[in-house]
Amino acid sequence: MADPVNQSLEVITNVGNTVSPVLSNIVIAVLILLLGMIIGKLVGSLVRRALNEVQLDKSLRSASKLKFSLEKGIGSLVSFVIYVIAVILSLNKLGLTAAILTILTSIIVLIIVVSFLLTVRDFFPNLIGGIRIKSKNMFSEGDEIQIREVKGKVAASGFLETKIVTPYKEEVIIPNSVFNKRQVIVRRKAEKPKSKK
Repeated sequence: MADPVNQSLEVITNVGNTVSPVLSNIVIAVLILLLGMIIGKLVGSLVRRALNEVQLDKSLRSASKLKFSLEKGIGSLVSFVIYVIAVILSLNKLGLTAAILTILTSIIVLIIVVSFLLTVRDFFPNLIGGIRIKSKNMFSEGDEIQIREVKGKVAASGFLETKIVTPYKEEVIIPNSVFNKRQVIVRRKAEKPKSKK
């Protein structure tokens, strides 16, 4: 299978020598890309069929009750890897690999940094609110609280969020940073009197 591909690339290269080198590089890059897409689609389908023959999804569902199709996921992953290799090879033929990879790496790093900052933006105010609730003993599990229109009994209070169960048995999870900004009405649970011996 490699010989016909190499022969085809040699024929295209020879034709390209008679035409301008830039045009030949563009044609070769497009052909590499098309060939990669076709091979990726075929190999992905073959992997999917092979995994279907060994009944991977059926075994996985019986063992772990997952509804995700692992056969389709692995087949798509194999196709995607081949597509990426084809894109890199075609960019390499055009001499753009280093520039494109630098741009892609910069975009990925930027996305990770923005995601981290968005996560931290919510994390610290909630943590500070949780520490404030614990240190000032604002409320504890079993107390009834009301914050704006939400009223219910505190089921759990952690450092990041508080879970309240309403009179209608609905669970409401409130970020602890809300308790720093809103007025809270607390009705302490009645403590059981200590029995005398």
